[in-house]
Amino acid sequence: MKHPIRRLRTIGMISGTSFDGIDVAVVDVHVGTDEVELAIIGSDTYDYPPELVDQIAAALPPAATSMEEVCKLDTRIGQAFAAAAVRANGEMAGGAAELIGSHGQTMFHWVHDGTAMGSLQLGQPAWITEATGLPVVADLRAADVAAGGHGAPLASTFDVMLLRGRSGGPRASLNLGGISNVTLVDDPEPIAYDIGPANALVDIATGWASGGTEFFDADGARARAGHVDAELLARLLDEPFYDLDPPKSTGKELFNAAYLRAALDAVGPVDPDDVVATTTHHAAKVVADDLGRRGIREVVAAGGGTANPVLMGWLAEELGSATRVTTMEDYGVPNGAKEAVFFAMFAALTACGHAATVPSCTGATAERGLGVIVPAPTTPITTHDIPFHRPRPPHLVIT
Repeated sequence: MKHPIRRLRTIGMISGTSFDGIDVAVVDVHVGTDEVELAIIGSDTYDYPPELVDQIAAALPPAATSMEEVCKLDTRIGQAFAAAAVRANGEMAGGAAELIGSHGQTMFHWVHDGTAMGSLQLGQPAWITEATGLPVVADLRAADVAAGGHGAPLASTFDVMLLRGRSGGPRASLNLGGISNVTLVDDPEPIAYDIGPANALVDIATGWASGGTEFFDADGARARAGHVDAELLARLLDEPFYDLDPPKSTGKELFNAAYLRAALDAVGPVDPDDVVATTTHHAAKVVADDLGRRGIREVVAAGGGTANPVLMGWLAEELGSATRVTTMEDYGVPNGAKEAVFFAMFAALTACGHAATVPSCTGATAERGLGVIVPAPTTPITTHDIPFHRPRPPHLVIT
């Protein structure tokens, strides 16, 4: 590494669009001007309290909510993240964490006529600082949105740093969370965008099929038991968002329970497990249709969807034999922890003065540092004299 900067043992945290828990990673981040090294110490997912899951679900679009409920959720999610940070510092960081990067819980992503206007993540970071005594980098999307970007996919920075320039391309880094998003790392200028629903509709269908006792299709069991309904699949594929040019972003503002219910109302009764199978196949097909026309030779997948063997099997089948399907674990990053790892990295980059976005991926006018720092009274952030604006992020090494 050229010009190394001291290690920052950092905790990264996020709850994704499935809001089934808080993904946490402890990472030793070594930041230099030309290279960043990550040593992943540990990762885990800590469950939300069940009542908080219900409160989040009740406030998400298309439901109506109140400012009182937004305030309460900001506090309760912040307290849940604070408890997760304390636990991670004790269980994985050995009490030696110096910094925390908290993405929080996305509650609304505002896109109007293809332009991102704002993105709201709840989980008041002051609760995390108060509980841990550590500085927290939070509100990680707003700066990119203010600069004309979508604030997403932020994974694009990590993907470009880790995968760009390797042999065997062209390569796409795919995240299968509630929403599928991709980074095309080997384009002359890398691009990234949201593709469509990955687990979002599958989780809703699973909840309906189980009478509300299951929040996701564990091991793809319901998809395996069901059959793909051709009429419902065709209806779901007839979505204008898929034809938009990148950069573009979406979320549960579009792909929610009302959206799936409207599709079912249009086609008539479908067996519950068949709905799970159809939404799972749909998740694979929208990715394969998008990437198949781009000549991708390797798809590097991460996110909760990689734990669903039915989804992964259909994805490989739809992509065809000319495209390899690998996972982030092949590159040293746990599949379910990728987002927590890169939010830890972003926090360290911000603390060290680095820009942390790739404008060609988010659509912003220029690079931006991500997040605001909530200082801790006894653990101040020490910034370093590193050039803030760079032509692209430094090279990334996982050790």
